[in-house]
Amino acid sequence: MASHYEAPIRRPLVTGEKSYHDVTVDVARPVEGKANKAWWIVFGISLVAFLWGIGCIIYTIATGIGVWGLNKTVNWAWDITNFVWWVGIGHAGTLISAVLLLFRQKWRMAINRSAEAMTIFSVVQAGLFPIIHMGRPWLAYWVLPIPNQFGSLWVNFNSPLLWDVFAISTYLSVSLVFWWTGLLPDFAMLRDRAIRPFQKKIYSLISFGWSGRAKDWQRFEEVSLVLAGLATPLVLSVHTIVSFDFATSVIPGWHTTIFPPYFVAGAIFSGFAMVNTLLIIMRKVCNLEDYITVQHIELMNIVIMITGSIVGVAYITELFIAWYSGVEYEQYAFLNRATGPYWWAYWAMMTCNVFSPQFMWFKKLRTSIMFSFFISIVVNIGMWFERFVIIVTSLHRDYLPSSWTMFSPTFVDIGIFIGTIGFFFVLFLLYSRTFPVIAQAEVKTILKSSGERYKNIRERGDSLVGTGADARTSNPVQIVTSSTSESAPVDNSDKVNSLLGTIGSFDASKESADDLKKINGVGPKMEEVLNSIGIYTFMQVSKMTKTEYDLLDSITGSFPGRAERDDWAGQAKNLLNN
Repeated sequence: MASHYEAPIRRPLVTGEKSYHDVTVDVARPVEGKANKAWWIVFGISLVAFLWGIGCIIYTIATGIGVWGLNKTVNWAWDITNFVWWVGIGHAGTLISAVLLLFRQKWRMAINRSAEAMTIFSVVQAGLFPIIHMGRPWLAYWVLPIPNQFGSLWVNFNSPLLWDVFAISTYLSVSLVFWWTGLLPDFAMLRDRAIRPFQKKIYSLISFGWSGRAKDWQRFEEVSLVLAGLATPLVLSVHTIVSFDFATSVIPGWHTTIFPPYFVAGAIFSGFAMVNTLLIIMRKVCNLEDYITVQHIELMNIVIMITGSIVGVAYITELFIAWYSGVEYEQYAFLNRATGPYWWAYWAMMTCNVFSPQFMWFKKLRTSIMFSFFISIVVNIGMWFERFVIIVTSLHRDYLPSSWTMFSPTFVDIGIFIGTIGFFFVLFLLYSRTFPVIAQAEVKTILKSSGERYKNIRERGDSLVGTGADARTSNPVQIVTSSTSESAPVDNSDKVNSLLGTIGSFDASKESADDLKKINGVGPKMEEVLNSIGIYTFMQVSKMTKTEYDLLDSITGSFPGRAERDDWAGQAKNLLNN
């Protein structure tokens, strides 16, 4: 007879043997606590960079875009390079949130919130460049198809630049709604934990009356799926449309049909690299190592490796098509990229985007936090060079050698770019101090409820209540309240006696037990927990006040505040009257 085979236990996505209460406390800590010294240092540097960028923008608007390094031949360069780079970075947020949600990938739950925030903040930076490039940003509304003071002046619907306006504004709107919808349970959590009246009012307002009822969760999941379905096509469409800015032209090196999938793969590539960069910092600064684990970093590195390989194939395909076409202008454009005056930018692009991600084939390297951080920065540098190479090297040598020229950025160009980086980090750092950086409700659904720890607890005969696992309570007054498997069960006899002394004890010979599941917020498992304590009737529950709610929370250790928030006593009174 074959021996019994026991399947290996999967690695938990949340380490540290956390309970539900631990998750709430850890997620709320960065918002409720004070910022540390490292946060203030990074925020100060980012703010200085942002203010420098603001100064350069004011100088540009006051003087004219002649202060940039543009010329007649290279009339697009620094601004459009940065625009495409920022839009690309924003891609990973929607991919992690929407696409991985539809595919039921649980590893997204600890990282989707920061990725969504990154998407919104990066798209804001991208939108600045076309507006500034207009020279008169106060007339930016002219790009919208609305009546204006010229009456019959309308935008050119054939222009891919107009498609950019629609695509990116739609992308920003859907991403913003998706992000805010996911934040509602966390805002409600902060509302219930808030001590100051002002904070309580603010979080009450922005949580839109979230109560945690089953109906709320049903609507939440339905809306999330609908928004994910709307956002998924945007992952493909937005950067496809951005690529049309180039692909619809007749300039050698631009008019190629590979641009749409090539740009999308590159956007996901750079976006995941930025997510990696931010989360490696956030997990350390906010003490979230148990939630943003090495496993998360490894999975994102695998995506970076795959998309980097796709980008490498796209580079090779471009070279092949240029050779196969037999068009000498096209062939020269690519030869000029590799051997011309901007050869250093081309080979920096190839090194950073094609060669560096191949190190991720080795498990030891892709599970190294420091190496992952280094590679993620290298990839973002390489993707910036990719956009620079595509734009500048295709423009600086025209059909006529007499019009050949070089492009060099001025201090204003560099200042505006650095300013957007500073603005991005200012927004992200403020977000990390105001909003929960992890979706605590979603993380609680993936707490490891099986494995060696729980097998050991069951073998000892202890309760699993409050440990994140479904369990039956074998001892009515011994509840595990610690999150470590070595902790002994806590004797809550005094608390149980105090609670029952107030609300009354149940006498099975004289009374019949009520169906406590009729109370909203009490499910089958919670009913078992209440019964194990000695609570069986609506009459007992109806006598609960703030004191008894707190006692019950301290005994069970799970879902603190739920009984008071759902008003179990009021519901029990109504059930008694009916």
